[in-house]
Amino acid sequence: MDPAKVQSEGGLNVTLTIRLLMHGKEVGSIIGKKGETVKKMREESSARINISEGNCPERIVTITGPTDAIFRAFAMIAYKFEEDIINSMSNSPATSKPPVTLRLVVPASQCGSLIGKGGSKIKEMRESTGAQVQVAGDMLPSSTERAVTISGTPEAIIQCVKQICVVILESPPKGATIPYRPKPASTPVRAEPPAASAAANMSLVLQHQPVPAYTIQGQYAIPHPDQLTKLHQLAMQQTPFTPLGQTTPAFPGCIIGRQGTKINEIRQMSGAQIKIANAMEGSSERQITITGTPANISLAQYLINAR
Repeated sequence: MDPAKVQSEGGLNVTLTIRLLMHGKEVGSIIGKKGETVKKMREESSARINISEGNCPERIVTITGPTDAIFRAFAMIAYKFEEDIINSMSNSPATSKPPVTLRLVVPASQCGSLIGKGGSKIKEMRESTGAQVQVAGDMLPSSTERAVTISGTPEAIIQCVKQICVVILESPPKGATIPYRPKPASTPVRAEPPAASAAANMSLVLQHQPVPAYTIQGQYAIPHPDQLTKLHQLAMQQTPFTPLGQTTPAFPGCIIGRQGTKINEIRQMSGAQIKIANAMEGSSERQITITGTPANISLAQYLINAR
């Protein structure tokens, strides 16, 4: 099958962004010598294909465009990976050809729709396309996204991606999405003390920071790099926070929301317990206490600072 001839089905004609997680070797295959392969993919698919920067073992490949352009780009990537597998087998004693595998990165709030009630939707995808589809149970580190792994022939993968796109369009993400950003290879692995796994109790007084905690890009709320680094450091400390400053009187209301809707959403998404104390007499400060694992606390902070 010619990848350039793969067309959309079901009359889809909307602009969509799909993110893929790839290892360095896979990224090298997509880029090609002097960038020739990715340039050809962009020209022939008409999709925008961007590859994240950085010296990371994993990279994010973002594909944006009308659905038919996205399907053509996926087809070209799948056939390129199959070509790589065939070439590697020429110097290998293996007789059975392994499947092509792609990993999509999908907001966790949309994964329930991909799985379906009692696993009905994912079962239907597997049976109708012949591809293997696995939705990761855990979110990717420091994000609210999960990996969705698709394996099979290029044809099966293309059909599966089409069905996934339909589900994604029908079920938009709920709440703020914190996208997965691979860590650089040079980042040292921190050996955590036993206390790190225990619930930590962290208290802080919020301050309306002059530097934005988030920048908005499309449907994503992207943590500002300066704040992201600061929050990671704070979240991994086992001692209570040093107060960061004072809040404005109106700021806690932005976090609580009408009848507590916003704070309840943050509790549900982060898994942390959050308590907001009453303002002390003669003071406009409101102390917020976040309790949970370091990961829960870190995520709760991201969501609070996004308000």
